[in-house]
Amino acid sequence: MRITRRLALATPALAAPALWAASLRAQPAAWPNRPVRLVSPFAPGGPQDMPARFICEYLTQRLGQPFILESRAGAGGALGMQHVAQATDGHTFLVTSSAISTLPAMRRDPGFDPFTDLPAVSLISESPLAFTTRANGGVADLAALLARAKAAPGTVSFATSGIGSATHFAGELLGVKAGVRLLHVPYRGASLAMNAVLAGDVDLVIGDVSIVLQHVRAGSLRALATSLPQRIALLPDVPAMAEQVPGYAVPFWIGLFAARATPPAVIAQVNAAMAPLRQGELAQRMAELGATLLLSEPGVLAARLRQEIPQWKDVAANAGITPE
Repeated sequence: MRITRRLALATPALAAPALWAASLRAQPAAWPNRPVRLVSPFAPGGPQDMPARFICEYLTQRLGQPFILESRAGAGGALGMQHVAQATDGHTFLVTSSAISTLPAMRRDPGFDPFTDLPAVSLISESPLAFTTRANGGVADLAALLARAKAAPGTVSFATSGIGSATHFAGELLGVKAGVRLLHVPYRGASLAMNAVLAGDVDLVIGDVSIVLQHVRAGSLRALATSLPQRIALLPDVPAMAEQVPGYAVPFWIGLFAARATPPAVIAQVNAAMAPLRQGELAQRMAELGATLLLSEPGVLAARLRQEIPQWKDVAANAGITPE
């Protein structure tokens, strides 16, 4: 039945309920109205897990629907990223490391456009990477490692959480800037890479400081360098890589992205809902692991991508990596 202005004025008792129902249909549905998934594109046990689980628990309480962390590992993170990019339910997000900025250097077509298919929500945190070797049988310091790498190109091996990962490119950047050739040994996750160096299968592991810290403190690993331009408070006796390799700096970060189909209002809602965490328990727990909790506005994360993707493509070209 068509409600005209004349009919509405003439028969208010009939028109009012119909107009009220039409106005309800015009209102957007409350969000979230079903469980929300935060997809990690890596195996469980990576540095994104702790803040992601904390955020899931917090948003579950704050927004009234379950927020669930789900792992979809494979293809250097590409499978999980593609899955989120293609999601159309408005309730699927991506929580990933800075590997999202290195992936385009490895793949001509990663299956998504990181600028348009995965809108930025928040730069969650930033931390240093640590270059570590086993305490018994490893090299004594960074100078010894680089000297060995120069004397025997391709024989010094470094383990990472996978091909195309942020840790992989941190190692490639070291090779480029130090003028050495290192052997990359990828594993399916940070935990497996850590086990490899502890077992003596590889010479070096590059990982987020939160992953290696407990082993360094226990004396099973020796930290040779960290990846920020200056030394970090948690490991004050460990040199920054830039002290021996000028210009070296690789911040490791974790970001939250939405699916392309997610309404901008939902992105803004999630970003605003997380803001109180900046001053709470999560910030303290991240600091204890050497990370800085940021929970930035979306534009900060988007700008980080625009800066880093061309940078890592240049590193790949200098390291002789041909995108697939």
